[in-house]
Amino acid sequence: MSNLTGEMKENHSECVPNAEVVTKVLPTMYSLVFIVGLLLNGLNLWIFCFIPSKRSFIVYLKNIVIADLLMILTFPMKIVSDAGFGNEQLRVFVCRFSAVVFYLNMYIGIIFLGILGFDRYFKIVRPLNASTSLQSVFYSKLISALVWTLMALISIPNMILTDQEYDTTKKVSCAKLKSELGVKWHKASNYICIGIFVLVFSLLIIFYVSISRKIYQSHQKFRRGSNAGRKSTRNIYSILIVFFVCFVPYHLCRIPYTISQTGNGYSCQYRKNLFYVKEVTLLLSAANVCLDPIIYFFMCHPFRQMLFSKLGIADKHPETEKVSCKVSSSQPAFI
Repeated sequence: MSNLTGEMKENHSECVPNAEVVTKVLPTMYSLVFIVGLLLNGLNLWIFCFIPSKRSFIVYLKNIVIADLLMILTFPMKIVSDAGFGNEQLRVFVCRFSAVVFYLNMYIGIIFLGILGFDRYFKIVRPLNASTSLQSVFYSKLISALVWTLMALISIPNMILTDQEYDTTKKVSCAKLKSELGVKWHKASNYICIGIFVLVFSLLIIFYVSISRKIYQSHQKFRRGSNAGRKSTRNIYSILIVFFVCFVPYHLCRIPYTISQTGNGYSCQYRKNLFYVKEVTLLLSAANVCLDPIIYFFMCHPFRQMLFSKLGIADKHPETEKVSCKVSSSQPAFI
């Protein structure tokens, strides 16, 4: 969906980024994110296998775990390709499949963070409506299936339409592997994904302003439980913090970067500077796979309870806000 590391527009091929940054620094950072993310999400997957999907919140968290793991699995190809260890066939594979899967799962994660915000909004701001059918497990699974299907329909054409012949003696340009229709679909999918981000970000702001107001009003009314209130605020804001740190910087630079790559009249230094900013912020987006466990730990008591149980550690904060779903089985229950 987005331009990949080291890719500059062909008619500006003489304007290339620093080789040390592209082939050493970035692959090293991605390797670190890959190792940490794989360990954390492997642990998350194992823990969630023992937590039944009895509430919508758990269903959405499990979908984020799956999206994060699929995203992580694309890192090795990117690392090897960017470091220059692979051949051009690997580069083609990254352009056609690996990069598409990376962005597919990144935006699926963004959507589910927005859905989690909506779920928390209804549970806290509109508790009388929290038991509606839309928040049932059935509808949560249906919504999840629709999210995966919609994003797949947007992403898969980028794989199919990246089918042009390439010169094996030259470095492969992902853009040049796309057909004319493929270039148009690539641009369209970029704008769609940016629109998804803006929509989700705007809704999260609205949801959490409403949640904060509700918690403040409750404190003013009862004048009690301020410590529990602070814990609730910390828990619900973990989603917004992770979202803001990981995704906002990348999307702020994505539009000017895309314009600089498709337009004329931009200096070489300007293009390179935008490239560096884009790559650093994209790395932050990838690091989301390491920060999502914050959401699981702080917001989902069953996850924390099962984690402590498996590690033989006592939960020192059992009074912290809980997601109302029992953990009554020691047998795998991921679905």
